[in-house]
Amino acid sequence: MGFVAFGDRCENGFVRDILRVLALAGVAAGMAGCKSVPPPTPLSELNAQQMRGHGVYQAKCAICHYDRQTGSLHGPSLLGMYKKPALPSGAAATDERVTATVLRGRNMMPAMGNTMDQQDLDDLLAYLHTL
Repeated sequence: MGFVAFGDRCENGFVRDILRVLALAGVAAGMAGCKSVPPPTPLSELNAQQMRGHGVYQAKCAICHYDRQTGSLHGPSLLGMYKKPALPSGAAATDERVTATVLRGRNMMPAMGNTMDQQDLDDLLAYLHTL
């Protein structure tokens, strides 16, 4: 079998199928770019509880998670976590699921339940909602 020029057809429609897959991949890539999340609330606009939560984030979470940029550090970025339909684990983006993960840990994330009190957790959740 020789080379097939662009637009030529093989008996099994191979070239047509490849072009269809490439076209669909291009459409999917374009649509993925449309699903960006709004930027986080500027630090200067946070209320007192959210600022305390930022402090908890800095002390407990920043070593493994970015908060104001995309990409993974040691764990996934927290940017826009409540603005997406699901967390990186696939679980619903709810306070209950986030609380469970923070308190009990998940996969490589250690349990933080013995390192923060309820006020710290409430403040952290308030901050995470601003991302």
